[in-house]
Amino acid sequence: MVVDTDGYQALIEHLAMNLDVFLSNPDANENESIEEVATDMVASNIMALFEQNPELHSSVRFKLLKEVDLVIQDLEEVLAGCWNRSASNQQIAFLEEYISLVKNLFDSAVAKYD
Repeated sequence: MVVDTDGYQALIEHLAMNLDVFLSNPDANENESIEEVATDMVASNIMALFEQNPELHSSVRFKLLKEVDLVIQDLEEVLAGCWNRSASNQQIAFLEEYISLVKNLFDSAVAKYD
């Protein structure tokens, strides 16, 4: 649906090519880890997607949730070295942009079910 697409693979490559953003965190936020920031953003985006598409059949919602789990697993795998570190403002900004691009892929996938 999403994780098997060329667009998603391009996003994973984009994430891997920008790992330098995650190598240091001089302005780290002591309250939230990269894991917490990423999972909260992904959860917020999937909830927004469901709110924007209340007519989605439960089977499609279930497929989307399974795909979201795969997205989180991929993020954790690529960012394994810093997953539990405090997130910096730069890292949060990168994750906001990245996860919004992932949401765009989900939006496109949902549009095919209309």
